[in-house]
Amino acid sequence: MNIVDVDRFVTDGFVKLEAAAPREAGDAARALLWQQIGLSPQDPAGWREPVVWASDLTGEGPFGEIMRSARLAGALDELCGAGGWGPRGALGTVPVRFPRLPAADDRGWHIDANAAQPDGGYLCSGKPETMLLLTLLSDVGPDDAPTRIRVGSHRDAAAVMAGRVLDPFEAGPLVDAASAHRPLAYATGRPGDMYLLHPFTVHAADEHRGGEPRFMSQTPVFLTEPVTPEGGNALARAVADGV
Repeated sequence: MNIVDVDRFVTDGFVKLEAAAPREAGDAARALLWQQIGLSPQDPAGWREPVVWASDLTGEGPFGEIMRSARLAGALDELCGAGGWGPRGALGTVPVRFPRLPAADDRGWHIDANAAQPDGGYLCSGKPETMLLLTLLSDVGPDDAPTRIRVGSHRDAAAVMAGRVLDPFEAGPLVDAASAHRPLAYATGRPGDMYLLHPFTVHAADEHRGGEPRFMSQTPVFLTEPVTPEGGNALARAVADGV
């Protein structure tokens, strides 16, 4: 039995992996992140910014437990092919979104920078080298600033990005316009749930209309080969099977 619905990933450009890591690991990671940002879940008076950036760069403790998830590894094997991705030790960046504040001006539709450059930076490429992993570290409902995902938008972005290498601020308006007709899905769930997004899937942050801060990591998964329509894995099929 497959861990994820590969055909749905090919069609939609993303898939949810429920309980990829134990809820307890997500809760423990969130507690450490509260300490890192110097704020408290019991003191809303300290929540003065709509977004505070935290990170896991070490993969220690619960962070490493989450990234070593056997379900995650199995899902990546199914989507990227065995040996088609490189294991990561750390979750990377964690934007913490706070409620009851004016929304941050960071909610534009985009694809992530996905190709390394000689100067050490990353750009958006028509042959992406990473895919995106979102890991929920708090309960996220429809009002809790879930990441918005345009269903099927990976094919629109792939067509726009073909043969191009662009700065993310240039790529964003292009993929936004190309995919504006697509229906929306929302990355909701419980601590330990994950979402795997095709590198061309267009997504955006959302306004926080709920009551509790939202913790979610954004992790690039490095691929061993760039994504092209000629490849033999689900990432390739997703942009080769037509709209």
